[in-house]
Amino acid sequence: MDLRAILMGLAFAVMWSSAFTSARIIVAAAPPVSALALRFLISGLLGVLIARALGQTWRLTPTQWRATIIFGICQNALYLGLNFVAMQTVEASLAAIIASTMPLLVGLASWVLFKERIGALGFAGLVAGVIGVGIIMGSRLQGGADLYGIALCVAGVIALTFATLSVRGATSGGNFLMIVGLQMLVGSAVLGVVGLTTETLEVTWSWQLIAAFAYTTLIPGLAATLVWFWLVNRIGAIKAATFHFLNPFLGVLIAALILSEALRLWDIVGVAIVTLGILAVQLSRQKAR
Repeated sequence: MDLRAILMGLAFAVMWSSAFTSARIIVAAAPPVSALALRFLISGLLGVLIARALGQTWRLTPTQWRATIIFGICQNALYLGLNFVAMQTVEASLAAIIASTMPLLVGLASWVLFKERIGALGFAGLVAGVIGVGIIMGSRLQGGADLYGIALCVAGVIALTFATLSVRGATSGGNFLMIVGLQMLVGSAVLGVVGLTTETLEVTWSWQLIAAFAYTTLIPGLAATLVWFWLVNRIGAIKAATFHFLNPFLGVLIAALILSEALRLWDIVGVAIVTLGILAVQLSRQKAR
């Protein structure tokens, strides 16, 4: 892995982790599903226009269309939609921690469903991840965390895990920027229907809301997705996923700095264990490959 890939991986981790903090600001002032639908509409149109300017086409292969639809529904509509709704009652740091378990769930599913060898290090990482999440959940539930919001976050990360397992290798045929834009438009269409039928469009306007929405649309929404696909194409999915081990720590840190969310002792212990667990699983899968 070269220096450029390392720097891009670090940038991805920061952008991805910051999305929960900006989302928390948005859902405090606007209907979550409708706001997310608008975000994906803008990000998707920008992605498609840039892709067309670069000469990419929307005439995708059947595998790429499958990836576009699955990711649009599972990642954008379900994973992010459920997280946006959850963050009306769940702190950004807790949502980030739950979402960060995705590499652990992918490793577990790959081992159980696809018989992928993960070795002793990987198994130890899975166990550590479960222990770390248990410590965090126990601490947060004692502190009065909302069970319904937690359940939505868990359902969301399961949907993201399914999408990740379903579309492995789907961008190998090129046009990855076009795929990114189109899957955002798929998510926007699904969320738009849900938002219009279930939400009242009441918005409390402020400069914080506008800044958070613009940041979420352009940075975690578009830039982080592009960097992720660039990493996957450059160093492979297994090595790229190693950067996810930074997400629990960064998600908690950014939420504490910007939203002044409390840093509890058991949160720090749990995050450290989950972080090491994710790293162990990814290193084990990388070694097995």
